[in-house]
Amino acid sequence: MPSAACDEADTSEMNGGDASFAQVMGTGTFRSILPDTVWPAIAGPRAASLLALQYQLERSEWFPPEQLRQEQFRQLQNVIRHAGASVPYYGKLFAEHGIDANAPLDDAQWSKLPLLSRVDIQQAGDTLISTAIPKSHGEMTSLSTSGSTGMPVTIKGTALTQLFWLALTLRDHLWSGMDPAKKFGAVRFMKKGGAEFPGERHKGWGGAADPVFVTGPSFVLNIMTPVEKQIEWLQQTRPDYLLTYPSNLMALLTHCRHNKVAIPPLQLVETFGEILPPGVRDATKEAWAVRVVDMYSTNEVGYVALQCPEHEHYHVQSENLLVEVIDEGGRPCAPGQTGRVIVSTLHNFAMPLLRYALGDFATVGKPCPCGRGLPVLTNIVGRVRNMMTLPSGDQIWPTFGASKIGDVVPIRQFQLVQKTLTELEFHVVPQRSFTSDDEAKMRALITRELGPGFQIAITYHEAIARGPGGKYEDFRSELPA
Repeated sequence: MPSAACDEADTSEMNGGDASFAQVMGTGTFRSILPDTVWPAIAGPRAASLLALQYQLERSEWFPPEQLRQEQFRQLQNVIRHAGASVPYYGKLFAEHGIDANAPLDDAQWSKLPLLSRVDIQQAGDTLISTAIPKSHGEMTSLSTSGSTGMPVTIKGTALTQLFWLALTLRDHLWSGMDPAKKFGAVRFMKKGGAEFPGERHKGWGGAADPVFVTGPSFVLNIMTPVEKQIEWLQQTRPDYLLTYPSNLMALLTHCRHNKVAIPPLQLVETFGEILPPGVRDATKEAWAVRVVDMYSTNEVGYVALQCPEHEHYHVQSENLLVEVIDEGGRPCAPGQTGRVIVSTLHNFAMPLLRYALGDFATVGKPCPCGRGLPVLTNIVGRVRNMMTLPSGDQIWPTFGASKIGDVVPIRQFQLVQKTLTELEFHVVPQRSFTSDDEAKMRALITRELGPGFQIAITYHEAIARGPGGKYEDFRSELPA
C-alpha cells in the first residue's frame, strides 16, 4: 500500500461529467524531469505510465456495460490461464470443477468457478501464490489485513498491482478536481508512532500525484491520536483537504460542536475504510461548510468503487476488478437489490483472487445519469467501528493491532468489545486451542497498541455474528453514548 498521505484516495469537486481529458488534467501544473524545461513538461517514466493509463481510463469509464464485460473477460482469460498453470490452489480447483483454463471465457464458464472465502484464503496459505510470477510485473509485495470480517489474511501483490492502485488514486484526484498545489491532511492508521506521535509532514501528496503534478505539502497524523489533539493538529497544519474514517469525522464534528471549537476552513473531506452513516454529509456541511466524498476500498484488492463526480453514489472500478453483487441464490442482483460483494482481480498474477467474497454487502444502482458505463452501487454495508474511550477519558479510533493479530496468534476471526472504561473483552475464533503463552502475547499486543490501564478478558467462540443490517464490527463499544 502507498505510504504517503493521500494514496488511500482523495476527492473534491469538478464541473460536469463531460469534461475532456485535457480539461480534467488541466487542474494542476505538470511536473517535468528536466528542471530547465517546465512547459510543456517532460514526464518521467512513472508519470508517463500513470498518464498513459489515465488516458485509457478516461475513455473506458464511458464504455457501455457490454463492452466493459468483454474487456474484463479478455483480461481475465490471461489471469485464469496463468492461475491454472502456476497457482496450485487453482490447478486443483479447476480440475475438481471441470474448468478448462485455456477455453474461451464466457458467462457459462465463469459461473462454474466457486466463490473464494476468507477461510479458504487462510487455509490455502502459500498454495494461492503463483510459482511463476511474471518478472515484468516487478517485485512481490505483501500485506496483512484483518479485513471487513475480523479475519486476518495475508495478500501478495506486485509492482503492477501497485501501479493500478496509483492510477486509480490519480483518477480519484481527477474526478474530484482537487488542486494538487494545495495542502492535504490525513488522519489515518500509521504503523509507526502512537497517540503521542506528532505526525509527519511530506513535501508532496504521494506516489500517485507527485510524479505527474507539482504538488503542495501533505500532513499525516496517527488515528490513535485523541480527538482533542487532532483538532489542535488541524488548526496548526491548516489542510485544504482532509482524509479520515467516518467514525473519526463524526467524533471531530461532535467535539467541535460541543466545545464550540473552530478549525480552519476545509474545502473537502474524504472518508474511507468504514460505512458512511446517514447524516454525516449534512453534519459536515453544517459544521464546516464543506462536502464529504466517500469511497469504497479494501486492502486485499484496492479500490472497489469511487464516488461519482456528479452524484453521491459509487462507480465500480471495472478496469481493475470484476465486481459481482449476488443474492442468496448466487444470482446477480438487479437495481435496488442488496447482495454479497464478490470481486475478481484483473492484474494480480502473484496471488489471483477469483470470485472472492469480501464479506461486505452492497445495493446495486441503476445506470448513472452522468453517462458513465461503470456499474453503480448506491449503498455499501461493510465494517463499522465505534470510537474507544480510554481510561483517561480521551476518545480514539482504535486500531488495537488488528493487522498484526494474525502474525501473533493463529485465529480465524476476532472482535474487541469495550465493556467499561477499563474492561475489554477479546472475542476470538481460534484456529487451534490457545495456550497461556498465546493469551499473554495477545494481551501484550493490545496493551502495546492501546496503552496501559485495561483489563483484558479473552473469550472463545465458534463464530462471531454480524450485527443488524449485516454489518460487522471488529471493535464494539458498550459504553453509554
